[in-house]
Amino acid sequence: MARLKDLMDIFLQPGELFVADATFQIRTILGSCVSITLWCPQARVGGMSHFLLPTRGNAPGPAELDGRYGDEALQMMMKDLRSAGVNPKLCQAKIFGGGNMFPSQTRASDITVGQRNGEAARKMLQNEGINVVTESLFGIGHRQIIFNVSNGDVWSRQVRPSQLEIATEKAVQGCST
Repeated sequence: MARLKDLMDIFLQPGELFVADATFQIRTILGSCVSITLWCPQARVGGMSHFLLPTRGNAPGPAELDGRYGDEALQMMMKDLRSAGVNPKLCQAKIFGGGNMFPSQTRASDITVGQRNGEAARKMLQNEGINVVTESLFGIGHRQIIFNVSNGDVWSRQVRPSQLEIATEKAVQGCST
Protein backbone atom coordinates (compact mmCIF):
# COMPACT_ATOMS: atom_id res chain seq x y z
CA MET A 1 0.00 0.00 0.00
CA ALA A 2 1.86 2.96 -1.33
CA ARG A 3 1.73 6.63 -0.62
CA LEU A 4 -1.02 8.39 -2.56
CA LYS A 5 0.24 11.05 -4.96
CA ASP A 6 -0.37 14.69 -4.13
CA LEU A 7 -1.38 13.97 -0.51
CA MET A 8 0.71 14.72 2.54
CA ASP A 9 1.43 11.48 4.35
CA ILE A 10 1.01 11.05 8.12
CA PHE A 11 1.93 7.79 9.87
CA LEU A 12 0.29 7.18 13.27
CA GLN A 13 2.15 5.40 16.03
CA PRO A 14 0.17 3.68 18.82
CA GLY A 15 -1.55 6.28 20.99
CA GLU A 16 -1.59 8.97 18.30
CA LEU A 17 -4.43 10.59 16.37
CA PHE A 18 -4.61 13.14 13.60
CA VAL A 19 -7.38 15.35 12.16
CA ALA A 20 -6.80 16.84 8.73
CA ASP A 21 -8.27 18.33 5.58
CA ALA A 22 -8.41 16.84 2.09
CA THR A 23 -4.70 17.35 1.43
CA PHE A 24 -3.72 14.45 3.72
CA GLN A 25 -3.65 10.70 3.93
CA ILE A 26 -3.22 9.00 7.31
CA ARG A 27 -1.65 5.57 7.65
CA THR A 28 -0.95 3.07 10.42
CA ILE A 29 -0.35 -0.59 11.19
CA LEU A 30 -2.65 -2.31 13.69
CA GLY A 31 -2.34 -5.55 15.60
CA SER A 32 -4.71 -5.79 18.56
CA CYS A 33 -5.00 -1.98 18.52
CA VAL A 34 -7.97 -0.31 16.87
CA SER A 35 -8.33 2.74 14.62
CA ILE A 36 -11.47 4.78 14.28
CA THR A 37 -11.76 7.07 11.28
CA LEU A 38 -14.28 9.90 11.26
CA TRP A 39 -14.94 11.69 7.97
CA CYS A 40 -17.25 14.57 7.10
CA PRO A 41 -18.14 14.39 3.39
CA GLN A 42 -19.41 17.98 3.22
CA ALA A 43 -16.23 19.51 4.66
CA ARG A 44 -13.83 16.81 3.39
CA VAL A 45 -12.23 16.80 6.83
CA GLY A 46 -11.49 13.69 8.82
CA GLY A 47 -9.44 12.12 11.53
CA MET A 48 -8.01 8.80 12.58
CA SER A 49 -6.98 7.40 15.96
CA HIS A 50 -4.77 4.44 16.90
CA PHE A 51 -5.59 3.26 20.41
CA LEU A 52 -4.18 0.41 22.48
CA LEU A 53 -6.83 -0.15 25.16
CA PRO A 54 -10.52 0.74 25.45
CA THR A 55 -10.17 2.86 28.60
CA ARG A 56 -7.71 3.92 31.25
CA GLY A 57 -9.99 2.38 33.86
CA ASN A 58 -10.37 3.72 37.36
CA ALA A 59 -6.67 4.41 37.89
CA PRO A 60 -6.08 8.03 38.84
CA GLY A 61 -4.32 9.78 36.03
CA PRO A 62 -3.42 13.18 34.75
CA ALA A 63 -6.18 15.57 33.79
CA GLU A 64 -4.82 15.53 30.21
CA LEU A 65 -6.49 13.13 27.76
CA ASP A 66 -4.34 10.28 26.43
CA GLY A 67 -4.72 8.85 22.90
CA ARG A 68 -3.61 5.38 24.02
CA TYR A 69 -7.13 4.84 25.40
CA GLY A 70 -10.08 4.56 23.02
CA ASP A 71 -12.55 6.63 25.02
CA GLU A 72 -10.05 9.47 25.44
CA ALA A 73 -8.81 9.26 21.82
CA LEU A 74 -12.39 9.63 20.59
CA GLN A 75 -12.94 12.67 22.83
CA MET A 76 -9.72 14.23 21.52
CA MET A 77 -10.61 13.54 17.89
CA MET A 78 -14.11 14.99 18.32
CA LYS A 79 -12.64 18.12 19.94
CA ASP A 80 -10.18 18.53 17.03
CA LEU A 81 -13.00 18.06 14.50
CA ARG A 82 -15.09 20.72 16.24
CA SER A 83 -12.06 23.05 16.15
CA ALA A 84 -11.95 22.45 12.38
CA GLY A 85 -15.62 23.48 12.13
CA VAL A 86 -17.01 19.93 11.83
CA ASN A 87 -19.83 18.47 13.90
CA PRO A 88 -18.62 14.91 14.73
CA LYS A 89 -22.20 13.63 14.67
CA LEU A 90 -22.30 14.40 10.93
CA CYS A 91 -19.25 12.22 10.31
CA GLN A 92 -19.10 8.72 8.91
CA ALA A 93 -17.19 6.31 11.13
CA LYS A 94 -15.14 3.31 10.11
CA ILE A 95 -13.45 0.89 12.54
CA PHE A 96 -10.39 -1.27 11.90
CA GLY A 97 -8.09 -3.63 13.79
CA GLY A 98 -8.53 -5.75 16.87
CA GLY A 99 -6.56 -8.66 15.43
CA ASN A 100 -5.39 -11.64 17.42
CA MET A 101 -1.62 -11.51 17.19
CA PHE A 102 -0.98 -14.73 19.14
CA PRO A 103 -3.66 -17.22 18.06
CA SER A 104 -1.84 -20.29 19.40
CA GLN A 105 -1.81 -18.74 22.87
CA THR A 106 -5.53 -17.95 22.92
CA ARG A 107 -8.32 -20.32 23.87
CA ALA A 108 -11.46 -20.11 21.75
CA SER A 109 -13.45 -18.99 24.82
CA ASP A 110 -11.04 -16.13 25.65
CA ILE A 111 -11.90 -12.54 24.85
CA THR A 112 -8.75 -11.00 23.41
CA VAL A 113 -7.49 -7.45 23.87
CA GLY A 114 -8.34 -6.85 20.21
CA GLN A 115 -11.92 -8.00 20.70
CA ARG A 116 -12.31 -5.73 23.74
CA ASN A 117 -10.93 -2.81 21.71
CA GLY A 118 -13.24 -3.44 18.75
CA GLU A 119 -16.35 -3.86 20.87
CA ALA A 120 -15.47 -0.72 22.83
CA ALA A 121 -15.09 1.28 19.60
CA ARG A 122 -18.53 0.17 18.43
CA LYS A 123 -20.10 1.08 21.77
CA MET A 124 -18.36 4.48 22.03
CA LEU A 125 -19.51 5.54 18.57
CA GLN A 126 -23.04 4.30 19.24
CA ASN A 127 -23.11 6.28 22.50
CA GLU A 128 -22.01 9.42 20.62
CA GLY A 129 -24.68 8.92 17.93
CA ILE A 130 -22.06 8.56 15.17
CA ASN A 131 -22.99 6.24 12.31
CA VAL A 132 -20.56 3.38 11.60
CA VAL A 133 -20.60 2.78 7.84
CA THR A 134 -18.08 -0.07 7.73
CA GLU A 135 -15.66 -2.04 9.83
CA SER A 136 -12.90 -4.58 9.45
CA LEU A 137 -12.33 -6.09 12.87
CA PHE A 138 -10.83 -9.12 14.55
CA GLY A 139 -9.36 -12.16 12.83
CA ILE A 140 -5.75 -13.27 12.99
CA GLY A 141 -2.77 -11.06 12.23
CA HIS A 142 -2.23 -7.36 11.67
CA ARG A 143 -3.70 -4.77 9.32
CA GLN A 144 -2.20 -2.03 7.22
CA ILE A 145 -4.52 1.00 7.00
CA ILE A 146 -4.53 4.05 4.69
CA PHE A 147 -7.18 6.76 5.10
CA ASN A 148 -7.56 9.18 2.17
CA VAL A 149 -9.08 12.26 3.79
CA SER A 150 -9.91 13.82 0.41
CA ASN A 151 -12.63 11.26 -0.33
CA GLY A 152 -13.11 9.26 2.89
CA ASP A 153 -11.80 5.99 1.43
CA VAL A 154 -9.98 3.68 3.81
CA TRP A 155 -7.90 0.81 2.51
CA SER A 156 -7.36 -2.09 4.89
CA ARG A 157 -5.08 -5.03 4.20
CA GLN A 158 -5.08 -7.86 6.73
CA VAL A 159 -1.85 -9.84 6.94
CA ARG A 160 -2.06 -13.26 8.53
CA PRO A 161 1.02 -14.65 10.26
CA SER A 162 3.10 -16.91 8.04
CA GLN A 163 3.41 -20.61 8.82
CA LEU A 164 7.01 -19.94 9.91
CA GLU A 165 5.85 -17.31 12.42
CA ILE A 166 3.19 -19.69 13.80
CA ALA A 167 5.71 -22.54 14.09
CA THR A 168 8.20 -20.23 15.84
CA GLU A 169 5.51 -19.03 18.26
CA LYS A 170 4.57 -22.62 19.11
CA ALA A 171 8.24 -23.58 19.58
CA VAL A 172 8.84 -20.64 21.91
CA GLN A 173 5.66 -21.48 23.81
CA GLY A 174 6.80 -25.13 24.14
CA CYS A 175 10.18 -24.03 25.54
CA SER A 176 8.57 -21.84 28.18
CA THR A 177 6.36 -24.55 29.67
